[in-house]
Amino acid sequence: MPRLLTTSLMSLALLIPVAAPVALMADDQGRTYHDKDHNDDHQWNKNEDRAYRMWAKENHRKYVQFNKIPEADQQSYWGWRHNHTDAQLNINIH
Repeated sequence: MPRLLTTSLMSLALLIPVAAPVALMADDQGRTYHDKDHNDDHQWNKNEDRAYRMWAKENHRKYVQFNKIPEADQQSYWGWRHNHTDAQLNINIH
């Protein structure tokens, strides 16, 4: 019985680091954001998340979930995004 418990706990410990980033990214999936400056809406999906990560890196920012950053930063991202298409960013659309 102790071996089974130890094995189960070790297996769980290995799965948590893999599952956690997926759970964090999924929080915004399917959410719609309004871009006030361009008066349009954007659907958040995995492609948008990839573009946002590129914006954060380009602007020397630590990755924080988009819905947690200040509105001014969100608007800054949408302005950047309007000038960077999926094709320019090499984001594959399926």
